[in-house]
Amino acid sequence: MKNKMKKYLIRTLIAVLAAGVFMVVFPVAWSALSPGKPPVGYHFMAPVYIAIWTGLEKLVDTSPEIPPDIEEFRDIEYKNIDGKSLQLDIFRPRKLNEPAPLLIFIHGGAWKSGKRSDYLVYLIPFAQKGYVTATVSYRLLADSVYPACIEDITDAVGWFIDNHDKYGYDPERIALIGGSAGGHLAALAGLGWKKNGYTDDTSSLSINNKSHRVKAVVDIYGPVDLTTEYARSHPLVTAFIGHSYAESPGLYSDASPVKYLDKNDPPVLILHGTSDRLVPISQSDDFKKRLDSLGIPCTYYRLPLWPHTMDIVSRVNIFCQEKMEEFFREYLITGQP
Repeated sequence: MKNKMKKYLIRTLIAVLAAGVFMVVFPVAWSALSPGKPPVGYHFMAPVYIAIWTGLEKLVDTSPEIPPDIEEFRDIEYKNIDGKSLQLDIFRPRKLNEPAPLLIFIHGGAWKSGKRSDYLVYLIPFAQKGYVTATVSYRLLADSVYPACIEDITDAVGWFIDNHDKYGYDPERIALIGGSAGGHLAALAGLGWKKNGYTDDTSSLSINNKSHRVKAVVDIYGPVDLTTEYARSHPLVTAFIGHSYAESPGLYSDASPVKYLDKNDPPVLILHGTSDRLVPISQSDDFKKRLDSLGIPCTYYRLPLWPHTMDIVSRVNIFCQEKMEEFFREYLITGQP
């Protein structure tokens, strides 16, 4: 009896180990055999850590050196509110013969953390491809709740429109890109936050002029509808709004990018992992349906079995950059709807 139990335990252990190895090795092998298709992930975090630890997966370099062919402009103040300086950074090719599209990256961090340098992993490669790239800081929850951060982002876009001559980019070819909370803010600003009722004279309104509309939006696993049952009861969302849904349901609607959708909105690229437990992929699925119903161009990639912050993994980041480059070429260079 003891021998049978021992053999059973050994076989079970071998099966578990084999399944573990398969879970770790399969995603990389599948991607190698399926070039061009969305990379497959691991669903659970444990195999992700194992793949990184064993060297099967590599993390991106979040602090790359600035190459000599890129000119940088750091710590530019675009706004000062209550004594707090809000700043931005710009990166552009040194050899820029004509105004280039401007890509504005907005960092994530649950509206309470993060910094504008977090997206250097995107800023530098796209500047090397001929774009002017920029990243902005905005007020976090320690400073103020909603709508402070989106006020800052729209003011930053207005600043970029007003100062294009100084930095050599085309103000009529601006894209907003962000991940997580940054994706939410990119979509919110790009779709015209408060465009039907925002009357604060201290904030630049040029973002909503027809001649200076944002021309493209990239949403990387960002929440877009804060009125869903999941979102309105999530502690990160309630902290962001500063009120419970029962207290102020209108604020949850006002802070939702989907509220501002109309047929004249810019093209949208969505990138989201199907195993995201922080921002459910249902947010992006619904976003895609709404965009399609209005005839707004939308390219959507559901990355199988990847969790939140998936693009910290090099294999995923490369795919995201490739799809972003295709999207920018279509809507900021070769075709402008």
